[in-house]
Amino acid sequence: MSATIGHENRLARETSPYLLQHRHNPVDWWPWGPDALAEAKRSDKPILLSIGYAACHWCHVMAHESFEDDATARVMNELFVNIKVDREERPDIDQIYMTSLHLLGEQGGWPLTMFLTPDGEPVWGGTYFPKISRFGRPAFVDVLREIARLFREEPNRIEHNRSALMERLAAKARPPGRVTIGRAELDDIAARVCGLIDRAHGGLGGAPKFPQASIFELLWRAGLRASRSGAPGSPAPNRFIAAVALTLDHICEGGIYDHLGGGFARYAVDERWLVPHFEKMLYDNAQLLELLALAHVHTHRPLYRERAVETVGWLAREMTTAEGAFASSLDADSEGEEGKFYVWSRVEIERILGADAEAFAAHYDVTREGNFEGHNILNRLKHLPRSTENAGAAGPASAEAALQGLPMLRGKLLNEREKRVRPGRDDKVLADWNGLMIAALANAGSLLREPGWIEMAARAFRFIASTMVRGDRLGHSWRAGRLLFPGLASDFANMIKAALALHEATGEPGYLDQALAWQRALDRHYANPDIGGYYLTADDAEGLVVRPDATNDDATPNPNAIAARNLVRLAVLTGDEGWRAKADRLLEGVLAVAAPNLLAHAALLNALDLRLRPAEIVVTGTGARADALLEAARALPFLDRILMRAPSAEALPASHPAREKIAAAPGVAAFVCVGQTCSLPITDPASLASAVAALPPA
Repeated sequence: MSATIGHENRLARETSPYLLQHRHNPVDWWPWGPDALAEAKRSDKPILLSIGYAACHWCHVMAHESFEDDATARVMNELFVNIKVDREERPDIDQIYMTSLHLLGEQGGWPLTMFLTPDGEPVWGGTYFPKISRFGRPAFVDVLREIARLFREEPNRIEHNRSALMERLAAKARPPGRVTIGRAELDDIAARVCGLIDRAHGGLGGAPKFPQASIFELLWRAGLRASRSGAPGSPAPNRFIAAVALTLDHICEGGIYDHLGGGFARYAVDERWLVPHFEKMLYDNAQLLELLALAHVHTHRPLYRERAVETVGWLAREMTTAEGAFASSLDADSEGEEGKFYVWSRVEIERILGADAEAFAAHYDVTREGNFEGHNILNRLKHLPRSTENAGAAGPASAEAALQGLPMLRGKLLNEREKRVRPGRDDKVLADWNGLMIAALANAGSLLREPGWIEMAARAFRFIASTMVRGDRLGHSWRAGRLLFPGLASDFANMIKAALALHEATGEPGYLDQALAWQRALDRHYANPDIGGYYLTADDAEGLVVRPDATNDDATPNPNAIAARNLVRLAVLTGDEGWRAKADRLLEGVLAVAAPNLLAHAALLNALDLRLRPAEIVVTGTGARADALLEAARALPFLDRILMRAPSAEALPASHPAREKIAAAPGVAAFVCVGQTCSLPITDPASLASAVAALPPA
């Protein structure tokens, strides 16, 4: 039963449209102010704080269900001092308590429902609570009674929550003029990005669509954080991981992927990922290779591994230079026509495949009319699950599961395609793009246990480290024996990333030494003291009207973002805290610039995530058992895993938290360390993954 419209509460005296919407509620609302806080202290009742705004849909739903209901209002009035706030009128109040909700591990949103002590300190909260329990959410009245009971009967639990929240809120305070982003803000940004994902086709927005790997990684990292948050029943992992899986499904099965030769085109001109802009770029395929490896290990979906394997096959066959490095790109055009090399007619398919043409055409959307300007772009979009909830699910998700002969038929068409006039190849070797691919091969090769990929990466690295350098400095571009020198900050950042990835993949110390030498050269010639980051060009490069110092991502991650990741890894791998301090200054300085447009700085946010929660895996001892532990560690996702090889305690820095443990229990073991805390020794390789998964959230 609802209250009559004639009743008015204290909100009738307010001017906020949102507060006035609640003036006829039977709830004895107070506006925020000293009178409300004084009443809470006088009555010794906890505060129920409800924050919303006039256009908020779920605010209206909760108002109609609960705040306009006489029975619910009686419980609220009996047990709490109820305060209503318009977040647009008082963003300062909203910010404090929304931050508190984030610190509790919740995603946040409005209506914001927080429970406070009579002094206004936060204890617990949520967003929308239904009147009747459903969708895994408790009924609002049940929540009210339980919170009131805890205040009354278990004050120690209330005090624990209050103290922890206030301590963490105080820790978040920063000097004026500095921008600080932590886990709560990362989660909030990811939640907003997740809301922008095309629920039908994946990706961001409509046409055209780009494979924005840094943004997808941002979502992926949010899913991993949420899965380790310990919040029972939290839907966040499904939400974030599923958004990336939905996108990868469509990219992998759409026409943006070359289903015969492997490799991904630059982007799709349509919203379905069907029609590519047909050129293939080294950097897109590098970033997607890493993402596919991560997605396969997490979801066990065969499709992702297949596409990774096929893409590396394309890289070896079409993009590897005689020196072992990687060419930059393949053109979209051949014979003056975009995509001519890649499209097919139904008649051609029938001529080449004969009796098998019908089955192939059904699997790859080949019709007589065509799906692109009278021709056919091979794709498998029609075979994707219709429900977005099934995106990325393990199961018969590959063409091979449906028709075992498909690889042979694709091979026939590929052989026939090789007779066509090929698109041009830009065979210049760019240090920065090669660095991205070398790191991707090392990381994906470790994760998917493909040692041949690591060997490909090492060969390309050797060419660049020996041919594209002058002293300790890199050049940018090499072709036909000519080196463009000096290089860019992006060359250093990505090649340092490559060196560190190879060091962790192989354990060879020479890669770490090279990373350190290049990092010192980067600091010497590219440092931007204003923000703690790097200019794109060297201090002795050709003079330009301005010295470029953009911090946002482009088609590739910004070099400042890559450098921040490198510095975090260098700090761990060397034990030199100076690198961590440099990483912190870079992150803090660039974030201040990035604050107005964080989505354009996704790679920097990903670097911050690594800084906040790296898992250090230290393997000690020698021999076959140590090698088995190393192999198990390398098979763990590389996003927030840093692997150290320490044959003895003396191999670790004196300050490392694992040093005493190794000295106390010498032998073969692995230790998982976060901050200054390390696990007990792990001797079974099969137990390493579960030990990392059991780490407390940062």
